Formats: sequence, C-alpha cells, structure tokens
Amino acid sequence: MRDELSRRLRWAAVSMILVALSIGSKGQETRGPRLADYIGTYADAPGHTLEIADGDGLFAVVDGAKYPLRTSGVDRFSTITGQLISFPRDASGNVTGYEQDGEFHPRVSTTITAASAALARPRPEGLNSTADYRYHPPADLHDGIAVGDIARSDLGVATANAIVRAILAGTYKDVHSVLLYQRGRLVLEEYFYGYSVQRPHQLRSATKSIVSALAGIAIDKGAVSGVNEKVLPQMRYSSYDNPDPRKAAMTVGDLLEMSSGLDCNDHSSTSPGRETVIDDKPDWVKATLDLPMINDPGSKAYYCSGGVSVVGRLVENAVQMRLPEFARVNLFKPLGIAPTDWKWNYDLTNADKEYSQIHLRPRDMLKLGILFADGGQWQGRQIISESWVHASLAEHSHVDNVSYGYFWWRPWLHVETPAGSQHVDLFAAQGNGGQKIYLVPQYDLIAVFTGGGYNAESTPPNTIMATIILPTLMKARSRAHDSSQPK
Repeated sequence: MRDELSRRLRWAAVSMILVALSIGSKGQETRGPRLADYIGTYADAPGHTLEIADGDGLFAVVDGAKYPLRTSGVDRFSTITGQLISFPRDASGNVTGYEQDGEFHPRVSTTITAASAALARPRPEGLNSTADYRYHPPADLHDGIAVGDIARSDLGVATANAIVRAILAGTYKDVHSVLLYQRGRLVLEEYFYGYSVQRPHQLRSATKSIVSALAGIAIDKGAVSGVNEKVLPQMRYSSYDNPDPRKAAMTVGDLLEMSSGLDCNDHSSTSPGRETVIDDKPDWVKATLDLPMINDPGSKAYYCSGGVSVVGRLVENAVQMRLPEFARVNLFKPLGIAPTDWKWNYDLTNADKEYSQIHLRPRDMLKLGILFADGGQWQGRQIISESWVHASLAEHSHVDNVSYGYFWWRPWLHVETPAGSQHVDLFAAQGNGGQKIYLVPQYDLIAVFTGGGYNAESTPPNTIMATIILPTLMKARSRAHDSSQPK
C-alpha cells in the first residue's frame, strides 16, 4: 500500500538503475551502443529479477512497474542521486550484467516477458490507432455492474473518442485503464499497455481506502468499539521505544485521519517514520509505534503509511483473522469479487515484496466506488454501514493541504469554463502512478483509472478529468437547465 516509489526500489541495485539508461533511440544510434544491447532480464536480490525494455527509450520493469531510464555515457550510467553504475561486456562485446559499488548483477537472458514488452506502447502497432479507434459500449459481464452506451449518457461518444485517441497518441502516457460510470451505468471501459478486463492492477496507496472500509466493517460488527478506541491496548507488544504518555491517548480515528502525533511523515526526508525507513524494519507496526511523539494526537496531520499498518494490525487483532481473509469474507465476497481475481500479500515486514498493496481488477475498483457512492449498499444489501461511509468521506483533517477523511482524499479540480475557472469537489481513493477511484456526486459520476506513471509529479487522470470529462458534464448540466426554463 506504499505510495512513494523511491521506497519501492528496495534493493540498492534497482535504485541504481532508476533513471539510468534512457536516451532517445535516434540519439542512441548516433553515439554509443544500441538500445537493444541492454534489453533483457537481470538478477537482482536473491530470487528476484528486473527487466530492461525499449519503447521511446529504455525503461526498467520492477514488479510489473515501469520506470524510465537515462544514460550518462557509453556503458556508464548515473542515477538520480548521482551514483554511478557500469555495464561490463565480454570479449564479444555483449553486455554481461551491471555493476554497482563493486557488486555484479548478471544478465540472466536477453529476453523479457510479453507483459513488460507491452508497456512500451499503448496498444500493439496497427491495432486501434488514433485514426481507426471506434467506441464500443462495455460488455455486460453479468457481474452486477450495469452497462450502457455513452451516447445515451451526459458524456457522449465525443468524450470517449477524445480520451482514448489522446492516450493512443501518447498525449497521456502510461494510462492503463479508463472506466467511466455515469448515471448508474458503465459507459466507457478501455485498456492499454497490455492490460485487460481480467488482469488485476496494483493499487499502491489506494489500498489505504480499502483498509479504511475494513476498519469500518470491524466497527459495524462491534469487534472495534469505534474511532475513539485507544490503539495501544489492542496491540500485543509489552513496551515501546520513546515512551510518552500521549501514545496512550492515540485512537483509531487519529490514525485514520493521519494525525497520530507520531513522528511519521512520508513526505519529509528527515522523519524517522517515513516509509523508506519503516519499510526496512522487521515489524512495521512495532517500528511505527516505537516512533517519538511530536504532537498531541488529533492535532496535526501528516501523510504516514506506517499508521495504515497499525490500523490493519489492530483490525486483525480485533476480528482474529488475517486482513485479506477478513476482506474476502466481509467485503469482496459480498461484492462478487472472486479470490482468483485479486491478490494481497499482507505481511507488514521487510520481507513483504509487495508492500502490502492490493491488486484488483479495474471493474472491481469500480464496485468499491459504487459501494461508497451508494451509502455502503451493493444491490440492496448493506455491506458497510451508511454512517461509516459518511464518516469516511467527511473532512477530519488536512494532509498536504488537501482535505482528508478516513484514508480517503477530498480533493478538488480546477475546470476552465467560458464563465471562468470553477472547482469541482471530489472524493478519491488514489495511489502513486495514477491509480484512482473518483466519486463525483454532483455529476453522478464514478471514474476509475489505473496507470504506470510512477513517481511523476502529476498524472494524466487529473488532466483528463479537468479538461475533458468535467467540462463535458458541466455543459450537459447547463443545456439541461436551459431546456427546462420557460420560453
């Protein structure tokens, strides 16, 4: 469920490769080795590999995630931190691996997986180019999601064409899926870069919103008394570092709104609780609770992934089930999400290769969006209490100057209109790279995006929403209002 990709590159070798090899194909041909010289699979940590692939330039693929790479010389490369690596060659001139800080990582093969190769372009060449793309309504999979034709929605076919053709043209890079659900029907569903309707996608920190839902279900069932329940009595540790009476006052709600008072700030390079530090600990929950207190609980909010681990463990202790199993029984099964359609390695230690993030299919992300948009109901069944849904989406704090609920964001987007700039309020589950579940109640819209723009300052979903989708819905609203006025 971790958001910052600097910590995802957990092995020194991977961090040395990031931003290391990419130059344009044209430049590579005129100076130095060909890009193809480096393509292949390389040994990384024991039992783990990374891949180097070629699109517009080289990129590394780590755990299915794509990271652009840049060169700083022939067979010699620099990282974003200025460290150097080299790519040795054998007597025949073939790259044999890469070397960093005196450690050699061999090239396992000159091939890469089809999934990694597909990350090079939105769709295979000649398939659904910008010129020949034609909108088709989503298929009815009989999965509980009603489908419809976008022409009969407030969005219109022109919206689908504008979004998809821009992605195919590379205007919006590394968008893996777009799903638009408007007025109770899924009217647009498109996949790119090798992804498909049946393929789960990593959610990164959008996983936090699922942990929030599970905490709410535990409260609904009475296993947790409520958001005012004290945290430490529910843990199974005999003592904590940095003892402070304020730790005893910390509540479940404080953690859910990111205002625990602990020195935990993922966006501070000096915080001892930032995720890049906690990730290396053998017990993330204990490491988080061992942090010093710097504020009274509930007073100031900082983005703290460690606190999500604490909430997850607290729920596990309360319900006496592993969190993925609790989710399977009480959330995913009622939503018709089969165990084979999602993956959640939930370890909360430095052995956790997926950092406790869940992988879900975009349609199942949409189901979660529908669940929250409908007050916790799915097809007439109350899965989460309406009171918890309202509490989750209500403002409890401000994180990075953005309104924040219980592991749900409350952002807003600027939309330029003929009448001037307007802002539209959203609710969002979101994760690094462009993983988004947007709820836009005022326009009866749920939008789901997945993507691979990891660590980018901005990701395409925000731009697509602000420049294509929301302006269209505003115009439709204005037309409807005008037509309802007496002549």
